[in-house]
Amino acid sequence: MTAPARKTTPPSDDRRYTTISDMEIEPVYGPEALAGKSYEADIGNPGEYPFTRGAYPTMYRGKTWTMRQFAGFGTPEDTNRRFHFLLERGQMGLSTAFDMPTLMGYDADHERSFGEVGREGVSVSSLSDMETLFAGIKLDQVTTSMTINCSASVLLAMYFALAEKQGVPLDRVGGTIQNDMFKEFIAQNEWISPPTPSIRVVVDMIEYCAKHAPRWHPVSISGYHIREAGSSAVQELAFTLADGIGYVQASIDRGLDVDSFAPRLSFFFNVHNDFLEEIAKFRAARRMWAKIMRERFGAKDPRSWLLRTHAQTAGASLTAQQPLNNIARVAIQALAGVLGGTNSLHTNSMDETLALPSEPAVLAALRTQQIIAEETGVINTADPLGGSYAIEALTDRIEADAFAYIKQIDEMGGMIAAIEKGFPQLEIAEASYRFQKQLDSGEKIMVGVNGYMVDEEEQSMELLRISNDVERIQIEKVRARKAARSVDRAETCLAAVRDAAKGGANLMPVIIEAVKAEVTVGEISDVFREVFGEYRDPAWL
Repeated sequence: MTAPARKTTPPSDDRRYTTISDMEIEPVYGPEALAGKSYEADIGNPGEYPFTRGAYPTMYRGKTWTMRQFAGFGTPEDTNRRFHFLLERGQMGLSTAFDMPTLMGYDADHERSFGEVGREGVSVSSLSDMETLFAGIKLDQVTTSMTINCSASVLLAMYFALAEKQGVPLDRVGGTIQNDMFKEFIAQNEWISPPTPSIRVVVDMIEYCAKHAPRWHPVSISGYHIREAGSSAVQELAFTLADGIGYVQASIDRGLDVDSFAPRLSFFFNVHNDFLEEIAKFRAARRMWAKIMRERFGAKDPRSWLLRTHAQTAGASLTAQQPLNNIARVAIQALAGVLGGTNSLHTNSMDETLALPSEPAVLAALRTQQIIAEETGVINTADPLGGSYAIEALTDRIEADAFAYIKQIDEMGGMIAAIEKGFPQLEIAEASYRFQKQLDSGEKIMVGVNGYMVDEEEQSMELLRISNDVERIQIEKVRARKAARSVDRAETCLAAVRDAAKGGANLMPVIIEAVKAEVTVGEISDVFREVFGEYRDPAWL
């Protein structure tokens, strides 16, 4: 059937109609968006290569996405109470935020930790802290996500050691640890050692989990922080998948068979404000990763082609001005993530630009997901926007532009070389600057920030405050544990970690033994600093 001719109307103003990433949008999309495309080869059915329409055939009919609210503040006791609060109200999995000292590999009693202990996440220095954090929670009955990177090997070792203490075999322990060092050098800037040894530790974890913890995702390749740093949607997708390519290649270079570890790689994407762009981004991501794994790396197992992803609504989109508006932003972003086919979702709380989330705010964020799942009807069919001319055109455009970035990175010699040249950092900075200029000029509007402002805040809310006692309590705990443990056993374990780091053996077995001896996050991280050196920002930008 011949499509009717479309009449074009001259624009009534000079406004540029673009996505939040500054991608030009046509006034209308029609059948030409699907010209030359094969449904089977380019789009396909949900659960089938190239997975454009979803990871699984029935999508949310078979299993609703995992609702996983980020939680972590104060002492392990404080966060444990929040865990139980969320689980009792219908959350399906745990997601743990650690404080800055833990993220950077310092104990609570280190001088560089002062003023930061428990402030923006939970303070964990030792295995005893981990036991308290998960008190009353059996590790074979819940999946846990841990957002930590340069000290991830130590926290994963603690989690596995805790499972052993609970009598839970590692093959029954499920969850994800972020452990994405590439994105730290690109965007988040939380590191201990330079890129090459840092990636070596990531591969140690991939190798160990492939052999001993088959239900665990040893790396969550993260575009979230790349987007939070100011990237466009295309840059987020391109740099994230390029990071994934880097981990796969490094693991193959280690001697691992691609199908032995690739099915347990996972991803983590941002869900920003531009509704259609975000849906298209998730669809393009699955299709691109399927092609990369099958065509570039020769993976044979269909599970290796599959991009499974967690998603989080965009923290950078939340505003301190008129914070109740954030409820609407988060709901729209969450719906985009669901329509894009995410497998797991965190919804931000309305008060997160002002403080760590309060219980009422985090409950409203969880209820947002539950309303989408139970009341909107979007779970009834897989990829309900598939076949939309606009969605298919945006999916193709994002894929093509992201592959162009990956080609540039390949030509530079891979992601480590690109990072050393400052390429992704500079691209993100330029995208962030461009968006800020658009806000400053009024070309783009953020409600309550540069449009629809009010003279005074129309609402107030009670915020979560972290007591100054948290730091004192955690310092006393870590010092008491160091005093009570066997000094000889701790020193022997640290020596074994040092030898493995120097000699190239897999670090995970010796780190697990070390944390059982109450060796701390900071002490093991200090070994990394000693053996691998400390990374310094080359200040490309």
